[in-house]
Amino acid sequence: MSARRSAAQPLIEVRPSSLHGLGVFALRRIPRGTRVIEYLGERISHEEADRRYEGKSADDNHTFLFIADDTTVIDAGVGGNEARFVNHACDPNCESVIEHARVFLDTIRTIAPGEELTYDYQIQREASDPPDIDAVFACRCGLPGCRGTMMWPPRRARGARRGKRR
Repeated sequence: MSARRSAAQPLIEVRPSSLHGLGVFALRRIPRGTRVIEYLGERISHEEADRRYEGKSADDNHTFLFIADDTTVIDAGVGGNEARFVNHACDPNCESVIEHARVFLDTIRTIAPGEELTYDYQIQREASDPPDIDAVFACRCGLPGCRGTMMWPPRRARGARRGKRR
């Protein structure tokens, strides 16, 4: 066996995270703009995703579902890969990129060896959300400017003026 480093040396590994459960960590420097991994899992309809998780407790924030487009949801709980363990942060070092109903995680800044990879989940609010949805999907990234929730858009503070929406 050669002592040389293989070009196929992995970029990442899954291990316990201080943010939540398991996380994904850089094994070596990952430059900004690197496509790190594709979010894989069983490709199902929105209806099937709702059916699978309809009995889930309202206070259970653990999910491996990712909406790929209007007709497709990726359930990484079935046939998923390491991407399902990338945790949320309000000031992340990666972003999700959707191309042709495929989801990728790309770096938005250089990541140092040993650093945890994160992206902003931006879980969309729905009219049917329970009043405590922000607590159910609480963010614990601890970063300056943490909005306290993985939900998007952030709730306005009471009395705040309305600004333009996109």
